[in-house]
Amino acid sequence: MKTTEKVALVTGANRGIGYETARQLGQQGITVVVGARTVKAASDTVARLKAEGIKAVPVKLEVTDANDRIAVARTIEEQFGKLDILINNAGVGAVGGMFNSKTIETTEEELQSVLATNLFAVIAVTRALLPLLKKSDAGRIVNVSSILGSLTLHADPNSPIASIKTFSYDVSKTALNAFTIHLAAELKDTKIKVNSAHPGWVKTELGTDQAPMEISDGAKTSVTLALLGPDGSSGRFVHMDEELPW
Repeated sequence: MKTTEKVALVTGANRGIGYETARQLGQQGITVVVGARTVKAASDTVARLKAEGIKAVPVKLEVTDANDRIAVARTIEEQFGKLDILINNAGVGAVGGMFNSKTIETTEEELQSVLATNLFAVIAVTRALLPLLKKSDAGRIVNVSSILGSLTLHADPNSPIASIKTFSYDVSKTALNAFTIHLAAELKDTKIKVNSAHPGWVKTELGTDQAPMEISDGAKTSVTLALLGPDGSSGRFVHMDEELPW
Protein backbone atom coordinates (compact mmCIF):
# COMPACT_ATOMS: atom_id res chain seq x y z
CA MET A 1 0.00 0.00 0.00
CA LYS A 2 1.43 3.36 -1.04
CA THR A 3 2.08 5.72 1.86
CA THR A 4 1.08 9.38 1.74
CA GLU A 5 4.25 10.52 3.49
CA LYS A 6 7.29 11.57 1.46
CA VAL A 7 10.11 9.05 1.42
CA ALA A 8 13.75 9.72 0.49
CA LEU A 9 16.68 7.37 0.00
CA VAL A 10 20.11 8.87 0.60
CA THR A 11 23.11 6.75 -0.36
CA GLY A 12 26.24 7.12 1.74
CA ALA A 13 24.09 8.72 4.43
CA ASN A 14 26.11 7.72 7.48
CA ARG A 15 28.58 10.59 7.41
CA GLY A 16 29.52 13.93 5.90
CA ILE A 17 27.27 15.57 3.35
CA GLY A 18 25.14 12.44 3.05
CA TYR A 19 24.29 12.44 6.76
CA GLU A 20 23.54 16.15 6.76
CA THR A 21 21.35 15.78 3.66
CA ALA A 22 19.37 13.03 5.38
CA ARG A 23 19.11 15.17 8.50
CA GLN A 24 17.86 18.25 6.66
CA LEU A 25 15.32 16.23 4.67
CA GLY A 26 14.15 14.61 7.89
CA GLN A 27 13.68 18.04 9.47
CA GLN A 28 11.23 18.75 6.65
CA GLY A 29 9.06 15.83 7.79
CA ILE A 30 10.35 13.41 5.16
CA THR A 31 10.97 9.78 6.10
CA VAL A 32 14.60 9.02 5.31
CA VAL A 33 15.90 5.64 4.19
CA VAL A 34 19.52 5.69 5.31
CA GLY A 35 21.84 3.81 2.96
CA ALA A 36 25.26 2.80 4.27
CA ARG A 37 27.82 0.11 3.49
CA THR A 38 27.13 -1.86 6.67
CA VAL A 39 24.05 -2.58 8.75
CA LYS A 40 25.78 -1.14 11.82
CA ALA A 41 26.65 2.14 10.11
CA ALA A 42 23.08 2.52 8.84
CA SER A 43 21.53 1.59 12.21
CA ASP A 44 23.83 3.91 14.19
CA THR A 45 22.94 6.75 11.84
CA VAL A 46 19.21 6.10 12.20
CA ALA A 47 19.59 6.18 15.99
CA ARG A 48 21.20 9.64 15.75
CA LEU A 49 18.44 10.90 13.48
CA LYS A 50 15.66 9.45 15.62
CA ALA A 51 17.16 11.21 18.65
CA GLU A 52 16.26 14.44 16.84
CA GLY A 53 12.72 13.25 16.15
CA ILE A 54 13.41 12.31 12.52
CA LYS A 55 11.70 9.30 10.99
CA ALA A 56 14.37 7.07 9.47
CA VAL A 57 14.91 3.49 8.32
CA PRO A 58 18.32 1.78 7.98
CA VAL A 59 19.33 -0.26 4.93
CA LYS A 60 22.59 -1.92 4.01
CA LEU A 61 23.53 -0.44 0.66
CA GLU A 62 26.98 -0.92 -0.77
CA VAL A 63 26.09 0.81 -4.03
CA THR A 64 28.36 -1.39 -6.14
CA ASP A 65 26.64 -4.56 -4.86
CA ALA A 66 23.75 -5.75 -7.06
CA ASN A 67 22.25 -7.84 -4.27
CA ASP A 68 22.12 -4.82 -1.95
CA ARG A 69 20.45 -2.72 -4.63
CA ILE A 70 17.77 -5.36 -5.22
CA ALA A 71 17.18 -5.80 -1.49
CA VAL A 72 16.82 -2.06 -0.89
CA ALA A 73 14.31 -1.67 -3.71
CA ARG A 74 12.33 -4.56 -2.26
CA THR A 75 12.41 -3.07 1.26
CA ILE A 76 11.18 0.32 0.06
CA GLU A 77 8.46 -1.32 -2.03
CA GLU A 78 7.25 -3.38 0.91
CA GLN A 79 7.37 -0.61 3.52
CA PHE A 80 6.28 2.42 1.51
CA GLY A 81 5.07 1.36 -1.94
CA LYS A 82 6.94 4.20 -3.63
CA LEU A 83 9.99 6.48 -3.46
CA ASP A 84 9.77 10.25 -3.76
CA ILE A 85 13.41 11.30 -3.57
CA LEU A 86 16.65 9.57 -4.54
CA ILE A 87 19.87 11.29 -3.50
CA ASN A 88 22.82 9.59 -5.23
CA ASN A 89 25.34 10.87 -2.71
CA ALA A 90 27.77 7.97 -2.21
CA GLY A 91 31.10 8.54 -3.90
CA VAL A 92 34.86 8.07 -3.63
CA GLY A 93 37.84 10.28 -4.30
CA ALA A 94 40.94 9.74 -6.38
CA VAL A 95 43.94 7.80 -5.17
CA GLY A 96 46.28 10.29 -3.55
CA GLY A 97 43.62 12.90 -2.88
CA MET A 98 41.89 15.69 -4.75
CA PHE A 99 45.00 17.78 -5.33
CA ASN A 100 47.22 15.06 -6.75
CA SER A 101 46.82 16.19 -10.35
CA LYS A 102 47.58 13.46 -12.88
CA THR A 103 46.17 12.24 -16.17
CA ILE A 104 48.23 9.79 -18.20
CA GLU A 105 49.73 8.31 -15.03
CA THR A 106 46.28 7.37 -13.73
CA THR A 107 46.19 3.60 -13.50
CA GLU A 108 43.50 1.43 -15.01
CA GLU A 109 42.77 0.08 -11.52
CA GLU A 110 42.09 3.57 -10.19
CA LEU A 111 39.83 4.44 -13.12
CA GLN A 112 37.89 1.19 -12.72
CA SER A 113 37.46 1.74 -8.97
CA VAL A 114 36.41 5.39 -9.06
CA LEU A 115 34.07 5.00 -12.02
CA ALA A 116 32.53 1.87 -10.48
CA THR A 117 31.27 3.90 -7.50
CA ASN A 118 30.83 7.40 -8.89
CA LEU A 119 29.18 6.47 -12.19
CA PHE A 120 28.23 2.84 -12.78
CA ALA A 121 26.77 2.35 -9.30
CA VAL A 122 24.74 5.55 -9.57
CA ILE A 123 23.24 4.34 -12.83
CA ALA A 124 22.52 0.92 -11.33
CA VAL A 125 20.95 2.32 -8.15
CA THR A 126 18.79 4.66 -10.19
CA ARG A 127 17.71 1.83 -12.49
CA ALA A 128 16.71 -0.28 -9.49
CA LEU A 129 14.70 2.52 -7.85
CA LEU A 130 13.16 4.14 -10.93
CA PRO A 131 10.00 1.99 -10.90
CA LEU A 132 9.31 3.21 -7.35
CA LEU A 133 10.08 6.83 -8.27
CA LYS A 134 7.53 6.56 -11.08
CA LYS A 135 4.91 5.76 -8.42
CA SER A 136 5.56 9.10 -6.72
CA ASP A 137 3.45 12.17 -7.39
CA ALA A 138 6.67 14.17 -7.73
CA GLY A 139 9.80 12.04 -8.07
CA ARG A 140 13.15 13.77 -7.63
CA ILE A 141 16.60 12.41 -8.45
CA VAL A 142 19.66 14.33 -7.29
CA ASN A 143 23.08 13.22 -8.51
CA VAL A 144 25.77 14.63 -6.25
CA SER A 145 28.40 15.80 -8.69
CA SER A 146 31.25 18.31 -8.45
CA ILE A 147 32.35 21.48 -10.17
CA LEU A 148 35.44 19.41 -11.05
CA GLY A 149 33.23 17.63 -13.59
CA SER A 150 32.77 20.81 -15.62
CA LEU A 151 34.50 20.51 -19.00
CA THR A 152 33.82 24.19 -19.67
CA LEU A 153 35.71 25.30 -16.56
CA HIS A 154 38.52 22.79 -17.00
CA ALA A 155 39.09 24.09 -20.53
CA ASP A 156 39.36 27.68 -19.28
CA PRO A 157 42.92 28.37 -18.04
CA ASN A 158 41.60 31.27 -15.96
CA SER A 159 38.89 29.31 -14.14
CA PRO A 160 39.18 28.57 -10.39
CA ILE A 161 39.56 24.84 -11.05
CA ALA A 162 42.06 25.08 -13.90
CA SER A 163 44.94 23.71 -11.84
CA ILE A 164 42.99 20.87 -10.19
CA LYS A 165 43.08 18.04 -12.69
CA THR A 166 42.75 14.66 -11.03
CA PHE A 167 41.57 12.65 -13.99
CA SER A 168 39.80 9.67 -12.41
CA TYR A 169 37.60 11.75 -10.12
CA ASP A 170 36.97 14.54 -12.62
CA VAL A 171 35.97 12.23 -15.46
CA SER A 172 33.64 10.29 -13.15
CA LYS A 173 31.74 13.48 -12.36
CA THR A 174 31.74 14.64 -16.00
CA ALA A 175 30.18 11.31 -16.98
CA LEU A 176 27.73 11.57 -14.07
CA ASN A 177 26.62 14.95 -15.42
CA ALA A 178 26.07 13.34 -18.82
CA PHE A 179 23.86 10.75 -17.13
CA THR A 180 21.85 13.58 -15.55
CA ILE A 181 21.30 15.26 -18.92
CA HIS A 182 20.31 12.04 -20.67
CA LEU A 183 18.01 10.77 -17.93
CA ALA A 184 16.30 14.15 -17.55
CA ALA A 185 15.59 14.14 -21.29
CA GLU A 186 14.28 10.57 -21.16
CA LEU A 187 11.94 11.43 -18.28
CA LYS A 188 10.82 14.83 -19.54
CA ASP A 189 7.22 13.69 -20.01
CA THR A 190 6.98 12.34 -16.45
CA LYS A 191 6.72 14.04 -13.05
CA ILE A 192 10.32 13.07 -12.25
CA LYS A 193 13.02 15.74 -12.22
CA VAL A 194 16.72 14.90 -12.46
CA ASN A 195 19.49 17.32 -11.57
CA SER A 196 23.19 17.40 -10.71
CA ALA A 197 24.26 19.13 -7.50
CA HIS A 198 27.66 20.62 -6.73
CA PRO A 199 27.79 20.78 -2.91
CA GLY A 200 30.74 23.16 -2.89
CA TRP A 201 34.17 22.68 -1.36
CA VAL A 202 33.16 21.28 2.00
CA LYS A 203 35.02 20.25 5.14
CA THR A 204 34.66 16.48 4.72
CA GLU A 205 37.11 13.59 4.56
CA LEU A 206 37.24 14.14 0.79
CA GLY A 207 37.28 17.94 0.89
CA THR A 208 39.78 18.16 3.79
CA ASP A 209 39.92 20.82 6.50
CA GLN A 210 41.22 23.32 3.93
CA ALA A 211 37.69 23.65 2.53
CA PRO A 212 35.86 26.93 3.26
CA MET A 213 32.33 25.47 3.59
CA GLU A 214 30.75 23.70 6.53
CA ILE A 215 28.92 20.40 6.04
CA SER A 216 25.57 22.00 6.90
CA ASP A 217 25.93 24.31 3.89
CA GLY A 218 27.24 21.51 1.67
CA ALA A 219 23.91 19.67 1.95
CA LYS A 220 21.74 22.64 1.01
CA THR A 221 21.93 22.28 -2.78
CA SER A 222 20.88 18.62 -2.73
CA VAL A 223 18.02 19.37 -0.34
CA THR A 224 16.77 22.25 -2.46
CA LEU A 225 16.79 20.11 -5.61
CA ALA A 226 15.06 17.26 -3.75
CA LEU A 227 12.23 19.58 -2.77
CA LEU A 228 11.69 21.28 -6.13
CA GLY A 229 8.07 22.14 -6.90
CA PRO A 230 6.24 21.14 -10.09
CA ASP A 231 7.61 24.18 -11.93
CA GLY A 232 11.21 23.40 -11.01
CA SER A 233 13.79 22.75 -13.69
CA SER A 234 15.22 19.39 -14.71
CA GLY A 235 18.52 18.54 -16.35
CA ARG A 236 20.48 21.29 -14.58
CA PHE A 237 23.88 21.51 -12.88
CA VAL A 238 23.45 23.64 -9.77
CA HIS A 239 25.25 25.05 -6.76
CA MET A 240 23.24 27.11 -4.26
CA ASP A 241 20.65 28.10 -6.92
CA GLU A 242 23.45 29.13 -9.32
CA GLU A 243 23.60 27.32 -12.66
CA LEU A 244 27.05 25.88 -13.42
CA PRO A 245 28.46 25.24 -16.90
CA TRP A 246 28.64 21.62 -17.97
